[in-house]
Amino acid sequence: MKRNTFLALLFVFCALANNASAAESKHAQEYEESMTKMHHGMMVEYTNDPDADFVRGMIPHHQGAIDMAKIQLKYGTDPEIRTLAEGIIKAQEAEIKQMNAWLEKRKAEKK
Repeated sequence: MKRNTFLALLFVFCALANNASAAESKHAQEYEESMTKMHHGMMVEYTNDPDADFVRGMIPHHQGAIDMAKIQLKYGTDPEIRTLAEGIIKAQEAEIKQMNAWLEKRKAEKK
């Protein structure tokens, strides 16, 4: 099965599974919106560089985790999970910065 077809089917399944929850609460709607944005961003056009393709797909994945963690902090109340969300934001932001720097370096090397 082609990657894009698989991801599209996975996205539809997740959207259908979450549809009832989204209708029930604001946080669920925001989670669904963030996941839709993340999945769309992960559908990168492939190159002949598997390393760059991986990194380009992971950046929106990490941003999706950050967005979801921010939603958790907006609505969630459990101290342990709030601390986890804060850690996710910090770690994922650092990794996005690292991946963007790697992509810039890779682009410069190919010139």
